[in-house]
Amino acid sequence: MTRQKLLDLYFMDARARLIDLAAFLDRIDRGQGEADFRLNALRQAIAELGKPDQGRAERVLLSLSDPTLEPIAAAPGKGAIGAYPG
Repeated sequence: MTRQKLLDLYFMDARARLIDLAAFLDRIDRGQGEADFRLNALRQAIAELGKPDQGRAERVLLSLSDPTLEPIAAAPGKGAIGAYPG
């Protein structure tokens, strides 16, 4: 598919998601207290978007994923938190 066709099909969706992300970060900046590891993980993942080479989706996913190979005995909470704290 051509870049022009891809832009025609997906630009508005990507634009909306980017605006949503910017609004989320604005809300975080206005919030009180300290942020946890998730904000740093998100900022590192966002930095991957600016790199010009292919493989961004994989690098973003890996930057937010648990890199350990050994399973843990029990989950520390009730659900996923979306980023690796370590």
